[in-house]
Amino acid sequence: MILIDPPTWPGHGRLWSHLVSDTSYDELHAFARTIGVPERGFERDHYDVPERLYAAAVAAGAQPVPSKELVARLIAGGLRRRKSSTR
Repeated sequence: MILIDPPTWPGHGRLWSHLVSDTSYDELHAFARTIGVPERGFERDHYDVPERLYAAAVAAGAQPVPSKELVARLIAGGLRRRKSSTR
């Protein structure tokens, strides 16, 4: 299933959402293409989606969920990729 959290993450002068799949990266990449999110928006395990595309993502079938639930479902699906630490 495709999930999206609210556009509350600030960056580059705008607000952003995170778009994930709790099923597969293939599903995620295909969905992102359908709503016009460029590949450069993919980071490790999610797409950063500008606030202007939030409604389009929901209309296309993304399930809106709180950020904590999005992360929990990503972990439960075995698709969470954490940033590597450099120590």
